[in-house]
Amino acid sequence: MPMTPIKLSIAAGLVVLGTAASAIAGPLTDRIEAGEPIRIGFSNVPIWGYPDENGEAKGFVNEIAIGILAEMGITNIETNVTDWAGLIPGLQAGRYDLITGGLYILNSRCENIAFSEPIGSMGDAFIVPAGNPMGLNNYQDVLQQGAMLVAPAGYNTIEAARREGIGDDQLMQVPGPSEALAAVRAGRADAAALTYFEADYLAEQSGGTIDVTDPQDLPEWTLNWVGIGFRFNDTDFMEQFNAALADYVGTEEMLASVEEYGFTASHLPGDRTAEWVCANR
Repeated sequence: MPMTPIKLSIAAGLVVLGTAASAIAGPLTDRIEAGEPIRIGFSNVPIWGYPDENGEAKGFVNEIAIGILAEMGITNIETNVTDWAGLIPGLQAGRYDLITGGLYILNSRCENIAFSEPIGSMGDAFIVPAGNPMGLNNYQDVLQQGAMLVAPAGYNTIEAARREGIGDDQLMQVPGPSEALAAVRAGRADAAALTYFEADYLAEQSGGTIDVTDPQDLPEWTLNWVGIGFRFNDTDFMEQFNAALADYVGTEEMLASVEEYGFTASHLPGDRTAEWVCANR
């Protein structure tokens, strides 16, 4: 079914500071029974989850999450934009009921929030100046060349770089992908480590000044699975969400809703479970 665009509530404080009671959310099922909206938090990340010029929730993760909620008969939704690094703290603090925006399911994140079953599987890539003058295709290239790598704070690529031996003297953290692109363009960084979707999007927007590397040049263990984040005390609702997810993800309806973002059947999650991904990523 076509989905009605969901208008965003972006103004800081309007949602969460009205009363003390609203700031401390109870279990999500209680909110729904009380007629309260489900509050989705996401960051402004191209392709994955972002507000368009009309303030509508766009991006393939938002489309999938809202589609799953629609399968559950839930349309009373409020969406809120925050910095990437504020997603998990905001969920924990009760400002959001679930978070989207392209969160990879990682062991370090599984310690702090609960994840739905995966909705997709993707790799990472670098953006580099056109022609890739330093030959930076993976983390070991960065390490051996003494290059400067930039990545948004809170991204899985920060963990991956450190796992590959890259120290803070070669690692720059910025608020988001736009700032990572700016660092590469200005020569403050030699490469930026992003999700492949973001890297490809930024390269396309660069007017030929930026190239994107092949995701297969990165280690196999950097392949990741995307999930929707919940608080631990909302796992009862998450179980219902997972049941609807199993019936929706991979359907023609779902794939049609995300086609404009380049998400295809090749990005479906396969048979990996959130439990497996938490243990292995």
